[in-house]
Amino acid sequence: MLGISLRVGWLVYVSYLVLAAGLSAAGDSVTYPCPGTTLHSVLRLDEASIEDLSALQASGLMRSVDLVHAYIQRISEVNPLLHAVSEVNPDAFFIAQNLDNERAAGRVRGPLHGIPILIKDNIATLDRMNNTGSISCPVLGKELTRKAGSFALLGASVSRESTVVTKLREAGAVMLGKATMGEWAQWRSGRASSSHGWSAYGGQCLGVYYPRQDPSGSSSGSAVAASLGLALGALATETSGSIVLPAEKSNIVGIKPTLGLTSRSMVIPISIRQDSIGPVAQSVKDAAILLSAIAGKDTNDNWTSVQPFDKVPDYVKACNYSAFKGARLGVPRNGIDHFLDNNTKPIMAAFEAALDLIRDSGASVVDEANFALFDVPAFSRNSNVIMRTDFTAGLSAYLGMLKTNPNNVKNLADIKKFTKDDSREEYPDRDTHVWDSDFDLNITNESKESYDAYQANLRMAEEQGIIGALDRFGLDALVMPTFASFHLPSIGGLPIVTVPLGFYPPDTAIAMNLKGTLVNVGPNVPFGIAFVGRQWSEETLISLAYAFEQRTMIRKKRKPYITPTFELGDSQTPLLSEDSNHTLISSEVAHAVLKRGMSNLFSTRSWSWFLLARADSSL
Repeated sequence: MLGISLRVGWLVYVSYLVLAAGLSAAGDSVTYPCPGTTLHSVLRLDEASIEDLSALQASGLMRSVDLVHAYIQRISEVNPLLHAVSEVNPDAFFIAQNLDNERAAGRVRGPLHGIPILIKDNIATLDRMNNTGSISCPVLGKELTRKAGSFALLGASVSRESTVVTKLREAGAVMLGKATMGEWAQWRSGRASSSHGWSAYGGQCLGVYYPRQDPSGSSSGSAVAASLGLALGALATETSGSIVLPAEKSNIVGIKPTLGLTSRSMVIPISIRQDSIGPVAQSVKDAAILLSAIAGKDTNDNWTSVQPFDKVPDYVKACNYSAFKGARLGVPRNGIDHFLDNNTKPIMAAFEAALDLIRDSGASVVDEANFALFDVPAFSRNSNVIMRTDFTAGLSAYLGMLKTNPNNVKNLADIKKFTKDDSREEYPDRDTHVWDSDFDLNITNESKESYDAYQANLRMAEEQGIIGALDRFGLDALVMPTFASFHLPSIGGLPIVTVPLGFYPPDTAIAMNLKGTLVNVGPNVPFGIAFVGRQWSEETLISLAYAFEQRTMIRKKRKPYITPTFELGDSQTPLLSEDSNHTLISSEVAHAVLKRGMSNLFSTRSWSWFLLARADSSL
């Protein structure tokens, strides 16, 4: 695994160096408008907001290409250790340059104009990145591949990109690269057989608040990258906790939206009845900007047709410091107590203090606003039936949409065989327990058993659970520790916003994950607080989360044990070349470059072009 992990980390680094070497051939480096001024004094990228970066671009102090340059430098510093980014978009500089040209011509698309964003590895994009398919781009005429972290789909192609990415592009964002994820969104191996954030292609993503920290999953790389300022923010996906849990472990904000608020089109599925796409970012406001950009109806995902509005709300306007005044919040203790143990004691102490702060800020907090029924074994059994039958059907449908399919995988049986046969997938050390159970069910997602399981879960999540509690106690939202917040929202399609709450104390005893490879609990590991509501209540939840965030600023109270040192202005951005053949180099080329020496990249222009010309061949 180490060899694979190092390959991916260095592939990102060498890809960038090759691009930079070729792009710098056009002329002298660009200087900033204020000679002698470093942007360190203006802001740090692990603290910068969308508003900060937009203002700097508007002032002319920096451009989108400068941002791309800085973020890729930061990725190259830490990715060989952390594996948060599976690859950098070889088209990122050119996309940024086009957006800079638009700005210079007087067109600014909005707050995301020129802002680099990372995308989880199961979301299709029209670039030439690996992420489960190779797609023709009508603007750039380029291609990309997509994988879900597995080699099974490497080199496959699809016909169109995901709707959420198209929306980000329309908003002016730069697709900087792909974030590492738990392979198949953690839907392959038994819990003791694998680890959060591991994939055969991406290696083991690590959290950043303690060495070998479990980043949680499956949106592991998205959260780690956003926390460290490897991009301004990232898109993540959640079926059951995969946005909010990585967000809390990385000390950032995560929004798991109402099922149907964001399109799942061209995103590798687990469950059409539970999957959602949402943002992770360093602040509530930045996450709200991203959510506003990706939300909306989509004819390719008919679940979005039930949205109660034709125009997406401006979620940024919901960021209200005074949101607690007059609010009525409930604490469903029976939805929390089931999960308490010795490891949760520091979290609960911080949670009780947070409730006092919320009361002092003008809210009414109704304790024991309990669920009428909270039957963990029952909804877990039902959810397993739902996800397993949905995954089998959804995967086959997705594979059927591939334009090219090099490994000829057409269904779960083919994926399972590939995984067992290809040594890079690390089978049997990392087993296929989940898939084995899928076959054991011998039912489909159209069967009565699957339908009944879904209806039972909806009742537990809604009238017997969250909606019932909100109605009985006259509440605006529920407030819970993040670790206990996601179970009913996942099965009921309800929204959650998580924000930082605190950190484990320095004398915390280490607790490892079930595989024994990652630190699950340890000193300084972050945890979060979550606001949960009814369908389409994102504005309410965002306002409450913002009010808590601004009063506490927990994120700033502890730094990761490892951070990139590169900041805006540390070095000058290379100019783009009109004739650059900006092809992403292959892993074989990356290995050859490392063997020959990195300094050769910059010795002559001909060497950089030689590398680019040999991009898809062996040296």
